[in-house]
Amino acid sequence: MLKEARKAFNENFQQEAHDKLLFEIENEFPGQLDFRVAETPVFLDQGFKTKLLMASNLIIDFIKRPDFKEITEKAVPEAYRFKNEGEHCEFLCVDFAVCESDSGEYEPQLIELQGFPTLFAWQHYLAAKYRKHHKIDKKLSPFFNRINAFNYLEELSKVIKGESSENTILLEVYPEKQRTRIDFELSKAYFGIEVVCLSEIYTRDSNLFYQKGGTEVRIDRIYNRVIFDEVERKYPELKGKITFLKNAEVKWIANPSWFYRISKYCLPYLKGSYLPESYFLSDIKRPDDLKNFVLKPIFSFAGEGVNLNPTTKDLEDISDRENYILQRKVQYSPFIPGTDGEHSKGEIRLIYIWPEGLNRPKLITSLARLSKSNMLNTTSADGAQWTGSSSVFSESH
Repeated sequence: MLKEARKAFNENFQQEAHDKLLFEIENEFPGQLDFRVAETPVFLDQGFKTKLLMASNLIIDFIKRPDFKEITEKAVPEAYRFKNEGEHCEFLCVDFAVCESDSGEYEPQLIELQGFPTLFAWQHYLAAKYRKHHKIDKKLSPFFNRINAFNYLEELSKVIKGESSENTILLEVYPEKQRTRIDFELSKAYFGIEVVCLSEIYTRDSNLFYQKGGTEVRIDRIYNRVIFDEVERKYPELKGKITFLKNAEVKWIANPSWFYRISKYCLPYLKGSYLPESYFLSDIKRPDDLKNFVLKPIFSFAGEGVNLNPTTKDLEDISDRENYILQRKVQYSPFIPGTDGEHSKGEIRLIYIWPEGLNRPKLITSLARLSKSNMLNTTSADGAQWTGSSSVFSESH
């Protein structure tokens, strides 16, 4: 990690500055921030960034295989096969734990991946707040691939809205109740798109509509934030909406099928130094060193259902073994020293877009989640200093 940047940040850190950052967010978006914001960003050095890119390129190579759809065909439940899937997913997110190698060097270890959007708008907003309220070297950037604060939103808008689409919506289930609702509000502000609840959508002749100020509006493009198997589990009153959405004449960004294709389902196929070994539970009875594995449901989100210490009985009790994987445990390194003398662990998410016409996804930014506990997501942030949602800054090249 960038030792000089960390040293400078910690020496100059003032709690009052961070309080002002939080106050400003609350003032601009009252009641919308529903997760903890860490007091510090993460500072990456070139060596660690190179390791991240090496690991991610192996993953992208796998996704680009001509037989990728064939390999992942079983991953997509029949109930969630949506029309107009497209040749590739518009988004790719890859999560890595920050660990320490046997030689004492920091290294990334893959945790999971998803063909689903992330907090694009929030990360842009948060990085700007860190830069405004804390002293961060101007040479450090939260962006990649010649992206900067000026063209980041433009690049995203082209993917989310297309060149001329006016009837693009952000679709979510009861968005006002979601913990990530501040990202929805920012997306509305940045991209000029409406945030619409799944309950408000209706169909006529395979076309989709919603009401805006008493006027019927046709939807031709959906920036999708709905995880449809969650609808069935958590919002059964909306289950009927899935049926007509599956065959609707609409452009999905990204099509819901990609959430299942690019997921933990891919992990057993990935091999590499920073890609921990993984197995489908249906392909293995029980590893001899079970204590060194984590049990994960393939189709879960934000750490839901993860068993960090599975037992033989836990494995035996699972009937749908094809929907679970065992992944070798990684040891998170407490790599960020706080001003209180304690250290925080973290995960880094690389965030890609895949515009039409590009041969590979394009890395544009990243995010970090910091914690002092064993579960690293903003939902389970433990409230301690130096934990929560964060940004990543590195030397731009």
